Amino acid sequence: MSAAPASPIRLTELARGGGCACKIPPGELEDVVAGLRGTDPGDDLLVGLDDGDDAAVVRIANGQAVVMTTDFFTPVVDDPYDFGRVAAANALSDVYAMGGTPLVAVNLLAWPRDVLPMEVAAQVLQGGFDVAREAGCHVAGGHSIDDAEPKYGMAVTGLADPDRLLRNDAGEAGLPLTLTKPLGTGVLNSRHKQTGEVFAQAIASMTALNRDASVAALAAGVRAATDVTGFGLLGHLLKLVRASGVDAELDAAAVPYLDGARQALADGYVSGGTRRNLDWVRPHLSASVDEDELLLLADAQTSGGLLVVGELPGHPVIGRLVARAGDGPHVAVR
Repeated sequence: MSAAPASPIRLTELARGGGCACKIPPGELEDVVAGLRGTDPGDDLLVGLDDGDDAAVVRIANGQAVVMTTDFFTPVVDDPYDFGRVAAANALSDVYAMGGTPLVAVNLLAWPRDVLPMEVAAQVLQGGFDVAREAGCHVAGGHSIDDAEPKYGMAVTGLADPDRLLRNDAGEAGLPLTLTKPLGTGVLNSRHKQTGEVFAQAIASMTALNRDASVAALAAGVRAATDVTGFGLLGHLLKLVRASGVDAELDAAAVPYLDGARQALADGYVSGGTRRNLDWVRPHLSASVDEDELLLLADAQTSGGLLVVGELPGHPVIGRLVARAGDGPHVAVR
């Protein structure tokens, strides 16, 4: 942990929330899109709205599929270059979570031009460009608007093998659950927003690409995965088990956390998004751990890791999928 930045501009002060904690609550979002389901135009749309997967996937010619996603949010850190890096890594993650390779991205920028110099926006865009370049993904233009709150992200198009996708509806009972990044960015980002403290470990985690984990999952024959972002580990796990028709058992002691995350929780830096995540999951939850542990498991992550149904060398196994025991999805936390 280092001292607060010397710059007088604090991007996080210009936004009501930050990062993926700004997502519309999962229950409300599902109600909004419910009427759009069932309108898929034919068999070539391999992944659409039905299970709330990480990206849309459409089969094209020559044994390939196009993966399409978009993601943008308000600042999660004060440094504009790091904000761009985090937002780009987060947007690219949805392609990796489907087992795809990013091909081209376009920028999405909302900027309070009467409040923040455009030179600062240029730093945000540079951060996004540099992460996309690290991913081997072209950046070609985009769209910008004048807005009261700064927001940045990308729309990303990638390619995948339609027969080797990572989906959230392909989980099978008996398989282990692996997590490829530690949790805790939500509470650390909340602390950063309120105090200005900078957490290098959180920035390093949020800007790390999920590329290697995706490649390793495909090489291991994994068929089911999702990334862990604004709905927290519990929220994304619930979506996976619901879509797959199974239940899950989670070993809370096996879940890794970033340094400082537990202290940030103890000091009260919990976002409203995290509490809404836990409220949404609770009817499907049984737990022998305390409320603080559940809040960490529901912590709204920004640019989190992959939750993989299978084992990946070098990453912790945190639970397993089990056969559906009742009428609805259930997650047991021990």
